[in-house]
Formats: sequence, structure tokens, C-alpha cells
Amino acid sequence: MLMIAIHHTEKKQVVAQRSAELSVIEMRGVSKRFGKHTLAVNDVSLSVQQGRLVALLGPSGCGKSTTLRLVAGLEFPDQGEIWLAGKRVAGDGAWLPPEVRRVGMVFQDYALFPHLTIGDNIAFPLTNMPARRRHQRVGELLELVGLAGLAQRYPHQISGGQQQRVALARAMAADPAVVLLDEPFSNLDTALRTTTREEVRTILAAAGATTMLVTHDQEEAFSLADTVAVMLDGILIQVGTPQDIYLRPATRAVASFVGAATFLPGEAYGDTVVCALGTLPLARPAHGDVNVLLRPESVVIQPDIVGNACVREVRFFGAYQATCIQLRDGTCLDARAIPQLDLRPDTPVAATVAGPVMAYAT
Repeated sequence: MLMIAIHHTEKKQVVAQRSAELSVIEMRGVSKRFGKHTLAVNDVSLSVQQGRLVALLGPSGCGKSTTLRLVAGLEFPDQGEIWLAGKRVAGDGAWLPPEVRRVGMVFQDYALFPHLTIGDNIAFPLTNMPARRRHQRVGELLELVGLAGLAQRYPHQISGGQQQRVALARAMAADPAVVLLDEPFSNLDTALRTTTREEVRTILAAAGATTMLVTHDQEEAFSLADTVAVMLDGILIQVGTPQDIYLRPATRAVASFVGAATFLPGEAYGDTVVCALGTLPLARPAHGDVNVLLRPESVVIQPDIVGNACVREVRFFGAYQATCIQLRDGTCLDARAIPQLDLRPDTPVAATVAGPVMAYAT
């Protein structure tokens, strides 16, 4: 009996190791406490394949930055295992310090050395590399991030977006197995943020980098990541493609966090639900009393003198109009419509829903 138990344990260990070897980042049941009462990371399991970008998305204080620091080796896990590039770096008696984990990290404030040139900032992790090869590597990275010719400038002489790319180049200088990005765009203004994150995505893809990004910005996560992992209160609630997370949120809490949402009470009958907007198809079967998720862009409105709703407010944003409508039962919904001259407050409209909806048990 003991031999069977030992064999079963060894088999589980082999399976776990093979799973870790297939992923560049593998977290298995990782938890982290601060003090007696703060469970910052709660039993997190996550796998990231070679060359993929995963975004840890969640509100401030949810544990996502702590998760990143655990992967980097800046925090010790209280339980669970962390594997990087097929090697266990934490857990079950193993511990590798940050400097030997082959991890490159870009901090929120970039952490560039103001007294060093751009070239010397990038070369900082390459102290053990021969001078000629180090100079060549810096040139390769400057070319990769679109800053060729700026090696002799100092951080204060370049823009915020360029500083961001210097920090990324430095993170990739030593050919890391993993690149970690901690809220890297939060210090940039809105216009520059959009441009810079697209540049960063292109750079990471060109380098074939395996990347973990921490952000509280839903648009940032959806536009950059191959996979989004939603974290709330230290728990990974849902992991999936950006489309899955937005269109098929696993819980009402996820639905509310990742985008504008209105919930209508309804009664579900398997593949359909009856609510104030009629009988709607369900994306997933449900039964009984439910809350129906409606996104503003899924609510379609057209002026109609005998419609089932009335416009209460219209806010014009150029490419679209954010419209608040009131149904006959008094329920108010947000709708996002294309610009229309005939949509004004008190306009009667017909409101319908495009596509199947999600519903959550009450």
C-alpha cells in the first residue's frame, strides 16, 4: 500500500514537472500572506506559454502586483510552486533569487538611472559581457525599440514614451526567459499611452518574448494581451481570451469590472430568458431567477413612435452617442448608438438586443 502511495506521488510530481516544462511561466496553487489577516494572493494557478502575453487585470489592491513580484522573486510564496522555463524557482524547498531567474522587469516609474546615458542604462544588466559584444547588443536593442542613434542621450532628454522603450530594452538586454511589466503605461498621458502600448506590443512580438503584464486598465489588457486573467481579492476568477472575458464573463463581478454593464431581472428557461426587453437568447443555459447582462453596445435603439422606451439623456462623443433610455417599466439602460440627429431627450425609441446575452443566478 505504501509503495502504491509513493508511486502515485511520484507520478503526480512527474506530471507537474512536464506541465511546467510546457509553459514558460507556471504558477501552481501559489498563496502569499502579509501578516495574519491579509491574504494578498490566494491559491493562484496560471500557465503562460512561450511567446504569449498574459495580462493580470484587476482593481488596485487585488494582489496582481504581488503576483508579479512572486514571479520575479521579490517575494517568497507561503505555499505553492513557481516554475520558469521548466525550472522550479520557488516552492517545495526550492528558491532561486531574482538575479538568476532570467527575468526582465519594467517598473511603473521605469527606474532609469538619470546619471547614465540611454546606452549605459540598457547595458547595465550586461556587466559580465565582453565590451565589444555588449556594445553590439545595445545597438541591437536600440534598433529593436526604434531608438537607434540615441545611445548618448540621457533620460531627461527624451520623451516619456521613449523612456518606456528604454526601460523595455534594458529588461530584454540579458535575453530573459520572461518579461514582467508592472503598470508600465500609467505615467503616460492618454494619447501617448495608446501609441506606446502598440509600440511595446510590436517590440515584444518581434522579440518572441513571454510576457506578464499587470494593469487595472481594461482597454489596455484587452488590446495587448493574448490571455487575460481577472483577479479580484487575491483570487484568479477567470482566465481566457479578451473576447471570452468581455463577452462571456464567468461571474457578475467580472462582468461589472471589465466593462460598462446594466443588469435586468429575468426568468431563464434553458436557452432563453424573459425580461423587460422580451425573450432573449442565452449565451449559456440558465434556469430560474437571473440577472441579465447588457452592454451599452449590445442595446440597439431606433426612433419609433410606438417603441418600448424613451430617450432620457444623450451625450455626444463624435464617433458614437452614449444614450440613457428608460423602458416602460421605469428601468433605465445605457445604449451606445452611432451618431443620429433624431436622437434627443424624450424621443420614443424601439430598444432591442443584438446577440445572445449572459445571465447570472440571483
